[in-house]
Amino acid sequence: MKLVLATGNKGKLREFKQMCEDEVLPFSELLGEFDIVEDGDTFAANALIKARTIYEKLGEGYIIIADDSGISLPVLGGEPSIYSARYAGVDATDKENLYKLIEEVKKKGLTSTPAYYTAAIAIVSKYGEYVVHGWMHGDVLVEPRGSKGFGYDPVFAPSGYDKTLGELDDEVKSKISHRGKALRLAKPIIHMLRTR
Repeated sequence: MKLVLATGNKGKLREFKQMCEDEVLPFSELLGEFDIVEDGDTFAANALIKARTIYEKLGEGYIIIADDSGISLPVLGGEPSIYSARYAGVDATDKENLYKLIEEVKKKGLTSTPAYYTAAIAIVSKYGEYVVHGWMHGDVLVEPRGSKGFGYDPVFAPSGYDKTLGELDDEVKSKISHRGKALRLAKPIIHMLRTR
């Protein structure tokens, strides 16, 4: 069965391809580009919405993988959480979201504050639905550093590191990232589904 990733996000697609030994196709190669309305109230709900939508269109010969992820800051009451990709507005760019987050932290009079990333990966196939989670804790800084990664990476320094995700190499990042941790939990499930 072919693995299909239910995302149009180029950064996520690149990360998944790096972390998966298997060939992963973006859904757009099979179905063209279209938006999926993510109106769930948790990361898991949104990941399942994406995976189910693509599975319904492609059918039984596929295993659909979808992730929903974001960053949460306790000092902001948990924001932006599931709204991370649209924190500065529905069509906001990564840069606009990043600078809104910086401004919100600065309003609290802080130069850094604890934060954590959550990733939920949903797997949908003819054999059922599965969801796994991964987390990464660290601090958000108000001064962006580095040009690697995407999203909030330039302001997030993982616990135990003095560099941001925007400065760390992909190899290090995939070992410690929320998405990497969730994907390591998802891999045995995907393997089981492919060998049934």
